[in-house]
Amino acid sequence: MINATELTLLVAEGGEKHNPLLPHTYDIVWSLVAFAVVFFVFWKFVIPRYQKVLDERRDAIEGGIERAEQAQAQANAELATYREKLAGAREEAAAIRDEARTQGQQIVADATATAQAESDRIVAAGNQQLEASRQQVVSELRGDIGKMSIDLAEKLVGESLGDSAKQSATVDRFLAEIDTAK
Repeated sequence: MINATELTLLVAEGGEKHNPLLPHTYDIVWSLVAFAVVFFVFWKFVIPRYQKVLDERRDAIEGGIERAEQAQAQANAELATYREKLAGAREEAAAIRDEARTQGQQIVADATATAQAESDRIVAAGNQQLEASRQQVVSELRGDIGKMSIDLAEKLVGESLGDSAKQSATVDRFLAEIDTAK
């Protein structure tokens, strides 16, 4: 090892001893040339490709985000349209139910009115038939009562009351008196 005195002598003599911490000038120059070549290759070929890949990734990510936003906006628009259609369908269903309920009430009212009219017609027809039957029975009874009265009167009087006009007038008068007596 070199001691301190020898070092001072070497420095004082001006001897060219190489400092191990500093590289030689030719090493620095060749290192700078190699660095410049590598830097040029990176600058010309590697960095543009790397930048292209980064740009493609950024575009893909931003494009994906934009597509997702567009899809979300489209989904929201379709959801709003679906909700509007659903609300319209609910309103239409309510209107149809109300209309069906009204029609049902109208049908029931019409059926009731028709049944009541038919019932009234049947009752009126029955009353007319009953009245006709009563008139027929009254007419037949008058004739029978008149004949029986005449037969009875003939038996009581002992003579024939042959004049039919007189018989009819007598029977009618007798029945009229019975009707007024009621």
